[in-house]
Amino acid sequence: MDPVNALNEIAFWLERELAPSFKVQAFRKAADAIGSLDADDIAARARDGRLKRMKGIGARTFEVISQAVDGQVPDYLANLRERGAAPLAEGGAELRAALRGDLHSHSEWSDGGSPIPLMVAAARNLGREYLALTDHSPNLTIANGLSVERLTEQLEVVAEINAQHDDFTLLRGIEVDILETGELDQTPEMLGRLDIVVASVHSKLRSDRATMTERMLRGIRNPHTTVLGHCTGRLVTGSRGTRPPSEFDSAAVFAACAEHQVAVEINSRPERQDPPDELIREALDAGCLFSIDTDAHAPGQLDFLAYGAERAARNQVPPERIITTWPLERLLEWSRSGC
Repeated sequence: MDPVNALNEIAFWLERELAPSFKVQAFRKAADAIGSLDADDIAARARDGRLKRMKGIGARTFEVISQAVDGQVPDYLANLRERGAAPLAEGGAELRAALRGDLHSHSEWSDGGSPIPLMVAAARNLGREYLALTDHSPNLTIANGLSVERLTEQLEVVAEINAQHDDFTLLRGIEVDILETGELDQTPEMLGRLDIVVASVHSKLRSDRATMTERMLRGIRNPHTTVLGHCTGRLVTGSRGTRPPSEFDSAAVFAACAEHQVAVEINSRPERQDPPDELIREALDAGCLFSIDTDAHAPGQLDFLAYGAERAARNQVPPERIITTWPLERLLEWSRSGC
């Protein structure tokens, strides 16, 4: 077995399990450390002990590489594969199978943990037809948000990746902050160059109901907005602790989404589960479209779509109302119609 592939697959399964980042990075760094070596060199270094002295190689990763070099599936990987054989969610299997893509993901360009090619490889391995790369906008400095210059550079990378594939499309996107004024945190010119604009509130989440409602409505009415991201901002579990949902006039917000053809995101991250079930049903009754997205910050998290599919199915969201079940051509025709 190729040792680099073995190390990266281990990292994938660990990310899928929400393992601590230090554990995941140990395998990613080991894969990087040996990535430039040819197979014979890796094998020689493993057998004479030089591999143990390489920076980024620890006892566990050395064991994995050695077993892979010997033609085995490493024990550590075999165990993870066995654990990962069960689906992440029990319900929503039919809807999950209908999902073609994912419109919310992050790379190491902002606050994700992996290079863009690794995110693309994972999406393709999971059978996705498209993935939107939606790194953060400049205002979110804590997440290394992209300036106009950096986003312009990233779009060139996206074009290069798309030139390499005829069975997969990496969509040009952004997760743009809805600022306190309701404006979107990127220039209209740059937003006009993108396929997908996920507009989200990331600051002043405890604003009063009227203030938050007006802020969200202005963001939704912006003709560049295609998806309203994690609309309540709540956290229900996880390492960051919990956070209550923001207060806003949900009837007004979902009516605006329906009117302006902005999809309501069903965020699949286990710590978010956003919107809550009652708001999914309210948005459904309001005539909204939906986008089931992972908000993945690592390759393994791209499998989180199962969680969102389960929640959508439980709340009886019809597949035709979910834009991530649409073929790419229909999705792009829809997303460009509002600009």
